[in-house]
Amino acid sequence: MKTRFPRLITLAALSLALINTPTSILAAPASFSLAWSEYPSWSVFGVANELKLIEGAEGRLGPIEKKWNVDIVLKEAEYDPCLTMYGASQCDAVCITTLDALNPSLSRPSVVIVPTSTSHGADALIVPKTITDIKQLRGKPVHGLAKSVSEYCFNRNLELLGEKPGDYRFANMDPGAAAVAFQQKQREVTAIVVWNPFVLEVLSKRADAHVLFDSTKIPNEIIDAVVVAQASLDKPGGKDFACAIIETFYAVNQRIADPATRDDTLVALGEKFSHLDLAAMKQVVQQTRFYSTPKEALNLMTSPEIRSLTAKVTDFCVEQEITASAPKVGYGTKAEAPGVNLRLDPSYIKLAQEKK
Repeated sequence: MKTRFPRLITLAALSLALINTPTSILAAPASFSLAWSEYPSWSVFGVANELKLIEGAEGRLGPIEKKWNVDIVLKEAEYDPCLTMYGASQCDAVCITTLDALNPSLSRPSVVIVPTSTSHGADALIVPKTITDIKQLRGKPVHGLAKSVSEYCFNRNLELLGEKPGDYRFANMDPGAAAVAFQQKQREVTAIVVWNPFVLEVLSKRADAHVLFDSTKIPNEIIDAVVVAQASLDKPGGKDFACAIIETFYAVNQRIADPATRDDTLVALGEKFSHLDLAAMKQVVQQTRFYSTPKEALNLMTSPEIRSLTAKVTDFCVEQEITASAPKVGYGTKAEAPGVNLRLDPSYIKLAQEKK
């Protein structure tokens, strides 16, 4: 009489083997792209590539990618082209401020998976020292990237000073070009709103220039983040891609926090961030405050403050026509906040932590 046990034992052994089989053998890694530009908490991904934590080239995997079985393709560009790339669905994710994510989310539902930093002086209005009062700029062009964080920072500071943005002219200009024109003292560029590294570069090269106001007056309104398209998250491997990005970010932050690797990591970050030296980078990370741990990020994303701040930022962007219309913003998972344009979702940070 034949017994069923041998077959059961065989099936059990097969199941155990499958469980213990590396994911990479079970399925080919899904490929996802991240567009990033030079900025302290975004240059982290360039450093992670240099450290071989991830391999930014398509078809090559670093240890974090192997762990999550995803292929992260890094696409480095200037900030404005990154925004364009993301809006045109030419990348899965982008390093972007949450306020700059409002516009593309109107046509491409998007998710903030991790906040990376907040501007604390990293965005600034720079003028010659002969200009000491904002009223001196009435009617004169102030150059910076229009419909972006620069125009927002300028207009919000005007509001805080009791001024009307309509009395001022914000002229669209790439921040890099604006910084160069200001350094060269071109006659038509006498006031610029730029972010680091341009702020530090301009101040170091023009002794007669100073900051008239900056982002310290609007704490937590400019939040830097990684934003992923909902459609990309919905693809096979999308959740793992989000977790791999988050783990990569915190892996470099751990190196910055560790006294044994801090200086070397800041130098590496400076190499990716306009070739700034260690002293400059120490100043940079003061003006750009990293959400360097999962706890800090989760505290921000789950706080009552984030909802009121996001609503305030959205309303101001619509009022100032920085954003065409108000996107619907939600908080939590897709199930908790369905049918929104932009969602702030802390669940991916938690998932990444669970698999440490």
